[in-house]
Amino acid sequence: MIGVEPFSLRLASPLETAAGRIEARNGFVVRVAFDGHRGVGEATPLPGWTESYDECNAALGDAAGGSEVASATDPAAGIDVTTPAARHGVELATADARARAAGEPLAAWLADGSPADAVPVNATVGDGPADAAAAATRAAVDAGYDAVKVKVGAREAEADEARLRAVRDAACDGVELRADANGAWDARTAERMVDIAADLDFAYVEQPRPASDIAGTAALRGRGVDVAVDESVAAVGIDEILDRDAADVIVCKPMALGGPVRTCAVARRAAARGVSTVVTTTIDGVVARIGALHVAATLPDPPACGLATGARLASDLAPDPAPVEAGRMAVPSDPGLADAAFESLRRGAKPPDGA
Repeated sequence: MIGVEPFSLRLASPLETAAGRIEARNGFVVRVAFDGHRGVGEATPLPGWTESYDECNAALGDAAGGSEVASATDPAAGIDVTTPAARHGVELATADARARAAGEPLAAWLADGSPADAVPVNATVGDGPADAAAAATRAAVDAGYDAVKVKVGAREAEADEARLRAVRDAACDGVELRADANGAWDARTAERMVDIAADLDFAYVEQPRPASDIAGTAALRGRGVDVAVDESVAAVGIDEILDRDAADVIVCKPMALGGPVRTCAVARRAAARGVSTVVTTTIDGVVARIGALHVAATLPDPPACGLATGARLASDLAPDPAPVEAGRMAVPSDPGLADAAFESLRRGAKPPDGA
């Protein structure tokens, strides 16, 4: 059976999104049992990326009514949950329980081969002015990050060009730079900004066109910088992206794709077509972040992933077993997600409520 309990985690500072201002991340701890082992998952919906909180609550309520999900032979079988955040919580809890039953870390249970023991992570530079972007880049490099992602698209193209140039000047040799437009650009602006990013030797430009414009995104490839898609992965699906050769890189959020098993399957399909995968979060609690870390560890020679988001929270579900150190996160080596770190949550400890 499935157990569900709500929580609320305050953000360290409010987050402005297209769906509105967010001051807390509200979600659900999900618990399952398998072969005498408990598993814990997290369902933290983010409107615009996943279902709403109320839809997630309803989907988990239906699942808690009688699904024996963790008894299935297939790790993803029996999970009859259609909304992505809710399904992620159930699948992550199931995977945690099954990996613990197998006596191996979740990454090893998910991987085809030997997973990485650590994953590099990128720092994120917000949409502040050029001098602030440069200062944030220098701070990230000083902290040991080898990859920096710059948010663009909220300002006029001229301002974003100045910001990209300032970040390039601030970054040391060997630091990988990425720009993320979150689908904000029209076709002409996207062409211009992609060309600028190429001139500045950025590694890739993420989501330069709206999520549904796969043709427009595909047309931007081959201009001297890789093109990545993020929102498009959940919006249109991996099949259309691959069939239309729309991306060099896919950015996968397990919380938006329905769980770690599903995300690993998407990454393998992309790799078979020569497309790289980067794993990121939707600013979640520590349970979902560590789940995403295990998924990232299954990637071949993992690239820097967008997992360094714990500092955005003023409170969390449990102590973090994999804090960022010098731009890397060590993958927990004990069974499941992190055996001891989440034991109180597995056994039913009440999660925070706005702490």
